Amino acid sequence: MYLAKIFFLMKKRFYSFLSFPVFAVLYVHTAVMVICTLPFAYLRLKIIVRLMVRFWAKSIFWILIRRLRIRGKENFDPGKRYIIIANHASLFDIMAIMAVYPGVAWFGREYLLRVPIFRQILKMLNYIPMKEGTIAQTRLMLDSVIEKSKRHTIAIFPEGTRTLNGNLSDFYRGFAYILKATQADVLPITLNGFYTLKPKNRFHINFNAKLNVTISKPIDAGLLAQKSADEISEEMKQVIESAYVQPAL
Repeated sequence: MYLAKIFFLMKKRFYSFLSFPVFAVLYVHTAVMVICTLPFAYLRLKIIVRLMVRFWAKSIFWILIRRLRIRGKENFDPGKRYIIIANHASLFDIMAIMAVYPGVAWFGREYLLRVPIFRQILKMLNYIPMKEGTIAQTRLMLDSVIEKSKRHTIAIFPEGTRTLNGNLSDFYRGFAYILKATQADVLPITLNGFYTLKPKNRFHINFNAKLNVTISKPIDAGLLAQKSADEISEEMKQVIESAYVQPAL
């Protein structure tokens, strides 16, 4: 037991030391990819932009020397419009989903659109800006997401923020409003191993983490239309949880 504890502490220190240069490489790599993608974004070559974003997302895991195992690719049609929902545990969750579905639209902070080097690329990715959370702004953001979902696949983390303990948090009701207001089927995606890889409340990367993305069968939008927000939230959480493996650190 004592030797095991010493080994654990040594491994933790090694991972902490190794994480510094790896984060540096990740930031530099991302900056280079943004610069390379920018000309295609200004030329409005959306297909090339999406291909480069997908390459960037996959290459993040190459740098981490982690294989991204994807199960259930047969469960979705790349040419169809969905509302993607997924559990949220790590800053690498977005890259994992974009590696699977590069054309997905995200919503995030409005200030990113004020950064010239990001603005045009985000527009090509159908980015949905979100202002700070007053009730009025939240309603406007939800309306914008619903409008965008009529033409594009969008991705949502129903927990709202990354888990701090590896357990799935309750799904917030707002996303159920989006599901009921659009005719897009729901595509549940369960991310395993990402809390082990790099949770919100830990600096270092665990380079032994095994990363799995499980794509469940789509859920027909018509089946959700008559259900309450609480019923939808609970049902969607159960679907995600059915493929979730509790992380062991």
